[in-house]
Amino acid sequence: MQAASREALAASRGRLGQQTGAPSGARADGQALLGLADDLFAVATLLDGQVSLRRALADASVRPDDRAGLAGRLLAGKVGDGALDVVQTVARQRWSRPLDLVEAAETLATDAALDAAQARGELDAVEDELFRFSRIIEGDPALARLLGDPAADRAGKTALLDRLLAGKVSPVTERLVRNALTSQHVHNAANAVERISEAASARRGQSVAHVTSAVELTDEQRRRLTGILERTYGRTIGLQVQVDPGIVGGLVIRVGDEIVDGSIANRLAAAGRRFAG
Repeated sequence: MQAASREALAASRGRLGQQTGAPSGARADGQALLGLADDLFAVATLLDGQVSLRRALADASVRPDDRAGLAGRLLAGKVGDGALDVVQTVARQRWSRPLDLVEAAETLATDAALDAAQARGELDAVEDELFRFSRIIEGDPALARLLGDPAADRAGKTALLDRLLAGKVSPVTERLVRNALTSQHVHNAANAVERISEAASARRGQSVAHVTSAVELTDEQRRRLTGILERTYGRTIGLQVQVDPGIVGGLVIRVGDEIVDGSIANRLAAAGRRFAG
């Protein structure tokens, strides 16, 4: 997003926070927040499919209150009052381009869903479920291709995700994954789900260290590694651990864009390159 859209999104998030109770710390009921998230996801889908509508709501030549009035006429009685209020706030902002309204609606819906997880006491579980599902996608090339294809049939994707997730994860996780991966703008399904997992971790005041190990780490090893990383980066770190026997031994650690590859496989490959040279 360009600067204007970033400012517009910040203002819209502020309005959402008033709906969810974020400024006071007294959050709304978890079920009500799930309903708010569902409404905002539905608006994101509508804007994604209706080019003329998002252009009208982002038209800077039209007065902000008139754009908000248009949103009200279209959505009144179809979404809850809270969602309608947030969407009208979105319509009053100045956006760099109409397509940014889709990303904004998706972001606001994701925020509301994570608020719901927090209110339900499920934020830790949702973060873990999202990470594990991202690893399942990454480990299945056929599934990754299908879920990462923006041209794939939305209804077919939804049915597949329902089979994979229904009754096995939190309702919040279901909503987040389903809406993220049926968007027309998804290209890398594993990364899309992982980003939401990281957003959940950030809610808990943590950065995420993605750790790949040849074997499962013990609780003591996890504690020691967490301590080392927190001292190194000077902030709270949460571990997401993936087991991959292919690295033979050692660890591969990624924090943000920084990767530390201490795997035996990497050392052997480096030794081979030196030998060949």
